[in-house]
Amino acid sequence: MNAVLTQMLNGISFGALLFFLASGLTLIFGLMRIVNLAHGGFYLTGGYVGLTVVTLTGNFWLAILAAAVAIAAMGAATERLLLRRIRGQVMAEVLLTVGLATIIGDMCLAVWGGDPRSVPTPAYLSGSIQIGSFVYPRFRLFVTVLAVAVGAGLHYLSQHTRIGTIVRAGVDDRETVAALGIDINRVFTGVFILGALLAGAAGVIGGAFLSLSPGADIDILLLSLVVVIIGGLGSLPGAALGSLVVGLVDVFGISQLPALASFILFAPMALVLIIRPSGLLGRRA
Repeated sequence: MNAVLTQMLNGISFGALLFFLASGLTLIFGLMRIVNLAHGGFYLTGGYVGLTVVTLTGNFWLAILAAAVAIAAMGAATERLLLRRIRGQVMAEVLLTVGLATIIGDMCLAVWGGDPRSVPTPAYLSGSIQIGSFVYPRFRLFVTVLAVAVGAGLHYLSQHTRIGTIVRAGVDDRETVAALGIDINRVFTGVFILGALLAGAAGVIGGAFLSLSPGADIDILLLSLVVVIIGGLGSLPGAALGSLVVGLVDVFGISQLPALASFILFAPMALVLIIRPSGLLGRRA
């Protein structure tokens, strides 16, 4: 019983990590119609920036803040200087973000090397919590609680603020929003920066949760794309549901049927694409 509960919590906590990336990615997809394949590179760079900061200062929270700010700035530069010039050219956007992801990966390899590295966590987040005979890592619980808090904040921002109303309207009909006199380009930039900020913070958390190494950006990007496809483009609740599904399926698939782990992970995505192409909580165009 304890083993099943442990695996379930592992899946939930891994899904919580995926939510940090998928929430920003689904908004970028839903609002801007941009397949940002550099999102994984933002994650990896944020993790390495956080690792550098925590190594120099010993402050884990400062590392998260520094990574979030640095990657938000990178996201702003990417959107304003590169993607805005090719707005609406889908193939050009895909190729540009693929090229950017490759450049980011090579730069990370050149600066931080190719050895797997982990972000150290503060003492109060290390170790385990014991309840009776059940023992579970404290940091995984922290990631889950933090994801719930971030999800609640994003939900409030989306549903109860003017900015959120504009973003939701832009997801549904960006042309009409622009016709109403709203600077949709500024909205695009803000959403892109928010997505990049979440990816940078997730890099630090993922660096402590998993590890940082060349190729980690591709692995986490693939899983985030599966989350977005299952949950639905532009849907924050969909990102939360998709993250939970992917996290649980990935953990139980690897532990129970490791030879079929990839099939078990991508089969739900294929099934959703066949039955409901817009995603579980996405809306049909």
